[in-house]
Amino acid sequence: MTQTTATKPLTAFSYVSFDVVGTLIDFESAITGAIDSVAAEAGVEIDREKVLAFYGALRREPEAGLYPDDMARCYGRIAAEFGLPDTPELRTRIVEAVGDADPFPDSAEALARLGRRYRLIAMTNARRWAFERYEAKLGHPFWAGFTTDDTGTEKPDPAFFHTVFAHVEAKGGATDQILHAAQSQHHDIGISRRLGMTNVWIERRHGRAGYGGTVVPESHTEPDFHFKSLAELADAADRAAGT
Repeated sequence: MTQTTATKPLTAFSYVSFDVVGTLIDFESAITGAIDSVAAEAGVEIDREKVLAFYGALRREPEAGLYPDDMARCYGRIAAEFGLPDTPELRTRIVEAVGDADPFPDSAEALARLGRRYRLIAMTNARRWAFERYEAKLGHPFWAGFTTDDTGTEKPDPAFFHTVFAHVEAKGGATDQILHAAQSQHHDIGISRRLGMTNVWIERRHGRAGYGGTVVPESHTEPDFHFKSLAELADAADRAAGT
């Protein structure tokens, strides 16, 4: 699937900025896998999509903390809702499992290809301790990486994006040279459009209903480019460059 409304071709950019959790890293499988293991030990059956939707709603709450540390609080609420045991040890186990989530199967290879054409920038709402694990699993592809610990805020706060813009400009680049790629309509696609960026929606949940563990957006933003995987973006970049 390739949809484009962009006025600029993929060859017009020097940088690609990425959401990490949900776009490059399969956090939903990490959440459901960890909770599945607890449920199996407790002899409880759970519906994965209901767990993810419940988690996504919890992440909207005013008391939501930084990811993935906030999984401890979220697991306590999930345990109460779905009849699972809840102990400090289990909460730590869930946080560690999500902080050690694996990439999507196409992420590392696609990033390696894109990295031959662009400078890659990570923009993640994760804490730096988790991002460092994710980056290692992805093969250390990033020219620069920004976490909540670096910016002091979370997307979709425009201040997160402006921190990245300032870094690029300080290194001699320009904001209009950045292509932003992300899975989350709420955290990335809507705000990147409002800030005037050209964006790419990587629809990781294509073919599945709902928004899973991602916060439901107030409205849908039509992206400039639309792919169902990161590999499709890398393929499109190769074609645009004539290779």
